[in-house]
Amino acid sequence: MTSGYWVAGERVTSDATFEVTHPYDGSPVGTACYATDADVERAVAAADAVRREFAALPAHARAAALDHVSHRLSERAEEIARLITAENGKPITWARAEVARAAATFRWGAEEARRWSGEVQRLDTDAGGTGRMALVRRVPRGPVLGIAPFNFPLNLVAHKVAPALAAGTPIVLKPAPKTPLSALLLGEILAETDLPAGSWSVLTTTNDKAAELVADPRLPVISFTGSGPVGWGIRDAAPRKHVTLELGGNAAAIVAADWADLDHAADRIATFAMYQAGQSCISVQRVYAHRDVYDDLVSRVVKAVEAQGTGDPREETTKVGPLIDRAAAERVEQWVAEAVDAGARVLTGGVRDGATYAPTVLADVPEDVKVSCEEVFGPVLVVAPVDSTEEAFERVNSSRYGLQAGLFTHDLRLAFRASEELEVGGVIVGDVPSFRADQMPYGGVKESGVGREGVRAAMVDLTEEKVTVLTGVTP
Repeated sequence: MTSGYWVAGERVTSDATFEVTHPYDGSPVGTACYATDADVERAVAAADAVRREFAALPAHARAAALDHVSHRLSERAEEIARLITAENGKPITWARAEVARAAATFRWGAEEARRWSGEVQRLDTDAGGTGRMALVRRVPRGPVLGIAPFNFPLNLVAHKVAPALAAGTPIVLKPAPKTPLSALLLGEILAETDLPAGSWSVLTTTNDKAAELVADPRLPVISFTGSGPVGWGIRDAAPRKHVTLELGGNAAAIVAADWADLDHAADRIATFAMYQAGQSCISVQRVYAHRDVYDDLVSRVVKAVEAQGTGDPREETTKVGPLIDRAAAERVEQWVAEAVDAGARVLTGGVRDGATYAPTVLADVPEDVKVSCEEVFGPVLVVAPVDSTEEAFERVNSSRYGLQAGLFTHDLRLAFRASEELEVGGVIVGDVPSFRADQMPYGGVKESGVGREGVRAAMVDLTEEKVTVLTGVTP
């Protein structure tokens, strides 16, 4: 069966089909089809036409639709998790977690839709404002183009769709070409709601075709999650649009000398360096441990990483699956080889098998090689000792990325220093940088992007303030 795309809430197919295959063994997963130029135009025109009607839709109607999506995702959780594993290759246990997070993201969207309101501001604080007050509301900037990546084919789609619908903003969604099926299934659930036609579309298009959507003036807002070069290229191509970017990372974890539970730190580091096969913007890529605990920690990390193992992601016991394709695994292999040639030592791993790359730990890595200073986006961890907290902070900040960082410490003063001094969008104290709650603001600084995800934070990005001044009233 061919999975159709969605134009203004209507399922449509075309003759331009393509196959989606399993990253682990290349087995067929499903057939999708590319949206025609005419259907892309219909979707954009419908979003533009419905923008005022959708903005005026009562909050309870938008919230009810979002609640429905949340409930249906939960009801169909196992089916959807297996689809994610099939098209993305992540282990089934992580796929189940992704479905649960997506259901929560839509639930947060429903709650925020009900809370979304303005504020009254008194203006008589100066004599000229006597008898006046202001009503400050946030109104949609206009229809949004949402572009989602392959690594979380459902939940990162949810982070585009839920805030837009909650804020009353039509959305045209472009899922990743390698993993379109989860987004198309989400369209099936959205079609069960009473949302007005044109308030959402899900278009399977090539990345080349996306440039036309980026340029379309009827889509004044762009929300992109993906690689840095593509994201900054979008911003450069649309300088007059409101563009939010959630880009790459090079996430670091610091283990301070006061952290006594090294088993816990090692387990968390190993798990979240290798989960999703390292294909997460906040997977642990670098560890800076105080020299007093470094040797002990590293031996535990290596042991915990070796316990991860690889295998068929459909199996319940598999913890690390393949990368999205063979080319991605070959790139990781090349980057590790480059590091070894420059003097790095492989403590474990360092072996590729098709699209699977063994969980790998490297030591003595020069800071200027790719596995240290770029985003690996693979199951590779770099470990290094530091002599002080200051040195650890400097090495974290030396990256051109700044998404999140983790700090294992019990020292409250050090935790607040980290929050102040680390050049990142989020500091996770007592854990790895990979923690993310879907309701909290999430995003980075420097080359990790601009704007924030997290349902309410994204709603703020998708809207702008509008002021109504009332005259002749008493606050």
